[in-house]
Amino acid sequence: MASPTRAAARYHGDQAALPGQLDFAVNVRAGAPPDWLTARLAARLADLGRYPSAADERRAVSAVAARHGRRESDVALLAGGAEGFALLVDLRPRLAALIAPSFTEPEAVLTAAGVPVHHAVLEPPFRLSSVAIPDDADLVVIGNPTNPTGVLHSREDILALRRPGRLVVVDEAFADAIPGEPESLAGDALPDVLVLRSLTKTWALAGLRVGYALGAPEVLARLTARRAHWPLGTLQLEAIAATSTPAAVAEAEAAARRLAALRTAMAAALRALGLDVVAGTAPFVLFGVPDAELMRKHLESKGIAVRRCDTFVGLPANYLRAAVRAEWPVLVDAVTEVLR
Repeated sequence: MASPTRAAARYHGDQAALPGQLDFAVNVRAGAPPDWLTARLAARLADLGRYPSAADERRAVSAVAARHGRRESDVALLAGGAEGFALLVDLRPRLAALIAPSFTEPEAVLTAAGVPVHHAVLEPPFRLSSVAIPDDADLVVIGNPTNPTGVLHSREDILALRRPGRLVVVDEAFADAIPGEPESLAGDALPDVLVLRSLTKTWALAGLRVGYALGAPEVLARLTARRAHWPLGTLQLEAIAATSTPAAVAEAEAAARRLAALRTAMAAALRALGLDVVAGTAPFVLFGVPDAELMRKHLESKGIAVRRCDTFVGLPANYLRAAVRAEWPVLVDAVTEVLR
């Protein structure tokens, strides 16, 4: 399938939401970070006159390693999960297979670097079991759960993508928003699997850019070899350490359970309207409507933002994505009004 335009690949949900709108377009925790996290970051403001310390970096790496039961050498800290995709170029892949529809940033960075890209498109209901990957693809990228479909693939199906000489990259940006983090590979020390994690969604830290990669030390060394010195700032390091503690992980788990209950109700309400709602588990819902552009314009007139999906490879233009929020009845009422 043909690639989207560069502009489409770089389109993200934050471009859909205007100030004052009810934002269902961005998959980030509504509101601000929790008070305890804001206070912990505020306590480090006085340290901004100094360079980020090796002690802060070690503390963050140690917290992540302990959180996933990995060696510290298996951890590379990132300025947001998206930085992990930008760094894939330094692995010098010969052919990258991107399982689509999925997050478009890998498409943008790889094509910009001249890396050949093959889109392995999944047909509805967007399950992985029947995907065909070129034998010569030495890099495969998949989201789990996948953005925008919300589908959670099994560990077995993902591991079946492995081949000699191939690296499988698993984008687990939303894994901590699913109760129990089922099907995650973050705790598996596999030489040919690289897991990318984001902390911006669950903790409302999109403006701080925090995440990490988990993989074999030699892969991480190649991934980060050309990064600038001090790639993360003091507040980023503090945020990673803070959100990787057992108490924070337990808090994220409780939030994931609340989101799961909201998602069930929201998806059921959309299905009750006769809409095609993709079965998923992520903190967002993908659904089809008769005319997505008309629906978006109507919702905008009501002060509601949703994510357009015609920028995703492999998705028909009639799909929309909406974040799971407590205000979902407002969205469903507005959609109902259009359908009538």
